Amino acid sequence: MDKRDYYEVLGVPRTADKEQLKKAFRRLAQQYHPDINKSPDAEAQFKEINEAYQVLSDDQKRAAYDRYGHAGVQGAAGAGAYGDMGGFGDLGSIFEELFGGFGRTGGAGASGRRQARRGADLRADVKISFEEAAFGAERELEIPRMEACDRCKGSGAEPPTQPVTCHTCNGSGEVKRRQQSPLFGTVITSTPCSACGGTGEVIPSPCQKCAGRKYIRITRKLNVKIPAGVDDGTRIRLVGEGEVGQAGGPPGNLYVVVAVEPHPIFVRNQSDLVLELPLNVAQAALGATIKLPTLEGGQDELEIPAGTQTGAQFKKRGLGVPHLQRNGRGDMVINVRVVVPTKLNNDQKELFRQLARSFGDSGVPEQSKGFFDRLFGA
Repeated sequence: MDKRDYYEVLGVPRTADKEQLKKAFRRLAQQYHPDINKSPDAEAQFKEINEAYQVLSDDQKRAAYDRYGHAGVQGAAGAGAYGDMGGFGDLGSIFEELFGGFGRTGGAGASGRRQARRGADLRADVKISFEEAAFGAERELEIPRMEACDRCKGSGAEPPTQPVTCHTCNGSGEVKRRQQSPLFGTVITSTPCSACGGTGEVIPSPCQKCAGRKYIRITRKLNVKIPAGVDDGTRIRLVGEGEVGQAGGPPGNLYVVVAVEPHPIFVRNQSDLVLELPLNVAQAALGATIKLPTLEGGQDELEIPAGTQTGAQFKKRGLGVPHLQRNGRGDMVINVRVVVPTKLNNDQKELFRQLARSFGDSGVPEQSKGFFDRLFGA
């Protein structure tokens, strides 16, 4: 649904100055504020009025709106009717005047009693070997976190006493204040009770172990199973193993972040293992049967055909890393690198001289002669 023109929302001309905007906002706020107007669409209308005033009362936002319309201020007026008013010029002072601090203290009529809140998430880091990442592992972790005090069972009161209802707020967690406003007449606002901190109860005899805080920090030992196929940086979520929730809220989660040590031979590419295989010139020229190491610690054979060049690639199916949370494994990818010797004894040098003479006067193998003939114009 398209937004209405902000000037139309406030009922002012496009030439309206700031004083006219403020008067229009005051009038409409008095008419549509949800604490006063109980119609079902009052809240939506009040948010629209608030958004229009936020934009038009700010010189830069108003200029952008006048030039580009709603697209020019998209996201600039999204605080809503109940957000922090400190960033919108004198809007906060208007609410301060009309509603006795509404918008800075949480809103008139809002309950001061603490609401259930989910516990914070925790993180634990664990380092494992390359092989453990491939085939799975188990670790015992020590996790410090807040838990309900075992002495008072989370009540905060020294046994056998119990918390009692706050007499200041009668257990509601909030204190109502009645004010007279020249615009609205009698306005009732609510603030959290200072005597009980908004909990609705006080603790005459605080628990000796937790000092009335209801929670203590303990270190729990937790066995964590690391599934086969994890990689460096994998996060494992353990639901409900984070910090305890507040006021009956659910606990947070524990995230175990895996760090994998490098392997001396293999490099991992997702579920594939990459192996760089050095061959001497004789193996590359004549072909050879090579023993390959496997991740399990065994061996597998690879047939190298005669005439293999540097950069040749071979693949052994199913010798890679197990797939994470599904069946099967990746492959082992073998990249060949032909190594030219840098140090030769006299016998080896003589053998290479004989090999060179066998290629002819040019010392170039037969299959390469055409390239050199073209290169030198022979």
